[in-house]
Amino acid sequence: MRISASLESPTSRNSMGEASAHLESARVIRDVDPTGAYQLAYDAARKACNALLAVQGLRATTRGGHVAVQDAVREQFGPVFAPFARMRRRRRDSEYPDLDTPTITEADADEGIEKAAEIVEAAARLLETGELSPFR
Repeated sequence: MRISASLESPTSRNSMGEASAHLESARVIRDVDPTGAYQLAYDAARKACNALLAVQGLRATTRGGHVAVQDAVREQFGPVFAPFARMRRRRRDSEYPDLDTPTITEADADEGIEKAAEIVEAAARLLETGELSPFR
């Protein structure tokens, strides 16, 4: 896992605000652009996860990237964050498709939005506790 301490991480409040905005945008464009909606839902979940890590003074490095975020939040905060791994892979596949990569459908977008909303809500609950402290 590649996570490094950072004092220059974006604030968790900004990340959570962006996560909420991405979820709303995903809902709005779902019928017209299911792939874009899925990508926005994924970004919402990722930003919520990053908000948790930022409170701890952590951020993913370019080498560890999104996988490091996925591993860190799942290990620290439990199974509600497990869908992030599947979302990450699905989003990656949509960005870099093979010939046999299925197109993201409206049903896929709905599932992504639902899982991202659960992750954003779980992150918000954790942040509201005020119990997260810098990682040492």
